[in-house]
Amino acid sequence: MTARIPGDPVCGMTWGWVGTRGTWSTPEAGESMRLMSEHDVTWTALAYAAEQEHVYSTEIPLDGVQVTDDEIVGAIRQAHAHGLTVCLKPVVNVADGSWRAHIGFFDQEVPGEPSWAEWFASYERFILHAARIAEAEGCAMLCVGCEMVRADAQEQHWRALIARVREVYSGLVTYNCDKYQEDRVTWWDAVDVISSSGYYPIDAWERQLDRIEPAVLASGKPFFFMEAGCPSREGSPALPNDWALPGEPSGRAQLDYYTEMFRAVRARRWVRGLMLWDWPARLYPEQAAAADDDYCPYGKPAGEFMAAQYRDWGRERLR
Repeated sequence: MTARIPGDPVCGMTWGWVGTRGTWSTPEAGESMRLMSEHDVTWTALAYAAEQEHVYSTEIPLDGVQVTDDEIVGAIRQAHAHGLTVCLKPVVNVADGSWRAHIGFFDQEVPGEPSWAEWFASYERFILHAARIAEAEGCAMLCVGCEMVRADAQEQHWRALIARVREVYSGLVTYNCDKYQEDRVTWWDAVDVISSSGYYPIDAWERQLDRIEPAVLASGKPFFFMEAGCPSREGSPALPNDWALPGEPSGRAQLDYYTEMFRAVRARRWVRGLMLWDWPARLYPEQAAAADDDYCPYGKPAGEFMAAQYRDWGRERLR
């Protein structure tokens, strides 16, 4: 590798999604972050969303960001106080519930029709605002996009955006591509770190890592999974990206997934860590963990397993 991620491996957890206004600055949120840090987590992605109206809107209103600047700054400072390294992760969502991967416009601009140029102009304002906060607060990493599958092909727009980000932000820049896209993005040379959403079925990790490895090694960039994880629900290990999959709560299913995921990624030294999904600002009581069927591992068998894996993985760096 030509570069390293500071403090790698990334023993990480996403915190606070989706950034519901009023939930990041409470004592409850502070306790949630403290408990997360006690699970041998060393990195956190502070993830929050702005909303555009629909997939072909070209305006991302800054007043539609779901947490305030003060809440973002407060969360960064609180994470730093717990010794966590921070990746700031601003994400665009679609108000009608469509997945952001489907945001898209004509490849060639057509007069009178919404365009990529218009959308990127608005998106740039959103990302640069986050970049200035990240710089002022000393965030180690900024994620400039998440799972924008249709937008991935807009190479020149991404290169221009990243160049503008570097004018105001001096830390590491990454882009979180979606699963199965790691070997399709053509502008990895523009970022410092490659990252992706690794929601691969429990029996597909080896096959997918075999596919990803040549692209990562050819890039000369560090790589980690910016998202990965599995709901604690029956059936979820086979489709871990489906948060609405029907099934009974199951800590065993989540633990089985974590066991295979950690085994597979830790065997590949080019994978420099995991930023697991996810740990809410409003954390359920520990005694309610067995009935919770979402991604957070707190109070579940996967939580203890994750902490042990992160503890051991971190020791590898010191050997």
